Amino acid sequence: MSRLRQLAKRLRVGRLAYRLVHAPRAFLKKCAREGPLNLWLARRGQAAMERAALRLPPAPEPLGADVPCVYFLTGAQFWYQTAFCGHSLRVRAGAPVRIVVIDDGTLRPEHAAALTRVLPGLEVRSADAVVRRLDEHLPASKYPTLRRRRLVYPHLRKLTDVHAGGTGWKLVLDSDMLFFRRPDVLLRWLAAPDRPCHMRDVESAYGYSPALMAELAGAPVPDRVNVGVCGLRSDGIDWDRLEHWCRALAEREGDHYLQEQALTAMLVAGTRCVEAPAAEYVVRPARPEAERPTAALHHYVAESKAWYFRFGWRRAHTNRGEV
Repeated sequence: MSRLRQLAKRLRVGRLAYRLVHAPRAFLKKCAREGPLNLWLARRGQAAMERAALRLPPAPEPLGADVPCVYFLTGAQFWYQTAFCGHSLRVRAGAPVRIVVIDDGTLRPEHAAALTRVLPGLEVRSADAVVRRLDEHLPASKYPTLRRRRLVYPHLRKLTDVHAGGTGWKLVLDSDMLFFRRPDVLLRWLAAPDRPCHMRDVESAYGYSPALMAELAGAPVPDRVNVGVCGLRSDGIDWDRLEHWCRALAEREGDHYLQEQALTAMLVAGTRCVEAPAAEYVVRPARPEAERPTAALHHYVAESKAWYFRFGWRRAHTNRGEV
């Protein structure tokens, strides 16, 4: 059996195990932690948010070749979140910002059309174009771990699909974020980037031991790197090291959902970074902050997803109350 068929078989078995065992177990734990009523209200809010994305008014269109640019990885599950994040950025920035969307392989034509309407001037990079670029600059024969891992772990594409073969600084944003005030720190970085940029997490969340990460990186990794906002120089990434790290982490401590965040923390180890202040760029906002935002940016992770769907998108756009 070829390696490709073996991988496909493992993927099918893995998906079946996830649907039958891991997903139900995770859902029960989430219900116990967050409450079934809250989750139901959040699900209603999520559906309303997706419908509302189709009615967002077009954000101001950037003009000129020297306009700063931000990147999103998105697809069928997240296009409407990308629409809200990109729209809130353009509205709050008070300055033109170009937006590039990297298709994760699931973006359908109607999603791309909706995003382009909401974000005029949007550039969409198709999954086929991305693969051709990877085949040229990150061939599977030389980088088998990275190419294999990105197929089963889409978060890694925020590194591979955005940066491979590129030059210069690029700012990548997660879609599950909203802007409420002018993000001055990010705008200053976009105007004159000279070092990596990231958010500050509520805690260090890498999925791997600090000792192993430091051993591989050759320097202690910084605490609490959050890659909801992540600025890196594409031609400064050592892909040979990243291939080795990705393989070594998995071999020694297994695969992990947070591996991309761990790899990014290793990339910036020993480097002076621009760290967006945690009070202004909030990871996992609590309910009071979600209901009445005071920060410039919210990144809705873990249990704050419920506040994102119940309150956040409405506060960012319509200022209406709870679903």
